[in-house]
Amino acid sequence: MRRGRHGLGDGDRSGGALTTDIAGLLAAARGGSPRAAGRLLSLVEGRRRDDVLVLLDPGVRARVVGLTGPPGAGKSTTAAALVGAYRATGVRVAVLAVDPSSPFSGGALLGDRIRMAAHTNDPGVLIRSVAARGHLGGLSAAVPAAVRLLAALGFDVVLLETVGVGQSEIEIAAVADTTVVVLTPGAGDAVQAAKAGLLEVADIVAVNKADRDGADRTVRDLHMELDVPILTLVAARAEGIPALVAAIDAHHVTDVPERRTARARTQILSLAQTRLRDRPGLAALAESVASGAVDVYTAADVLLSGGEAEQGFLGERGDQ
Repeated sequence: MRRGRHGLGDGDRSGGALTTDIAGLLAAARGGSPRAAGRLLSLVEGRRRDDVLVLLDPGVRARVVGLTGPPGAGKSTTAAALVGAYRATGVRVAVLAVDPSSPFSGGALLGDRIRMAAHTNDPGVLIRSVAARGHLGGLSAAVPAAVRLLAALGFDVVLLETVGVGQSEIEIAAVADTTVVVLTPGAGDAVQAAKAGLLEVADIVAVNKADRDGADRTVRDLHMELDVPILTLVAARAEGIPALVAAIDAHHVTDVPERRTARARTQILSLAQTRLRDRPGLAALAESVASGAVDVYTAADVLLSGGEAEQGFLGERGDQ
């Protein structure tokens, strides 16, 4: 049986012992232990997720701010500047840098996110890289669980920073209370973001590196397309960050229960789709549809029914 650094095994631990171990980790993390917090985050990203979540108060929430946009737009720099602004007011901040592809892109210092290094020794800041590959349930499962844990550990704000442009960014928008799309001057990023659907999920657009030529034109073009706050930043110098914090605060006031319910619906559907992709009968169903033996509608019903229906279908396949 394998055991972690804190004595928490992945094998045949009894429920009581496991609960005691996790309760001890929670107490240590709430007392300021970054190592315990890191261990708990590893657990909620894997097969011990439910064992941790069951011990958390479901009523505790943190404000979740998503930062997304094309590579090179300055999301990490913007995140670091936001951390500094929030810490100046005494707010505890966690940063989750989400990489949907590689488990080796981050580590404790988020890899090449050098501007975060200034905050790594601050006990009021936790920085974590989350790679969906290898995590049970993928991005749609790993991130909400991590956010809930961080709220339970006393973090007031969770910044979700994504890399690249793609489906992961759309999923992040379902988790974040406020989604900030970070762009740079010029048509390229704006066009790319529009094609990827990012502008559709933007609650705020921040044009970073606004000291470059073309920033005013980019802002004008965005105003013609969007009815959301569009701000300018020079995040490397923290210029425009107070206005961004104010815009995030203003948007938070408008986050009514209907919006939260809509986000929860998207999260549920995303997680359900992830789990359906892992169903053992999917491959056999696909083969049957491809061969014409079963129509796609019947196959979908079997997959959604699961249980006896799926077992019956697989049994029929085995008898052929």
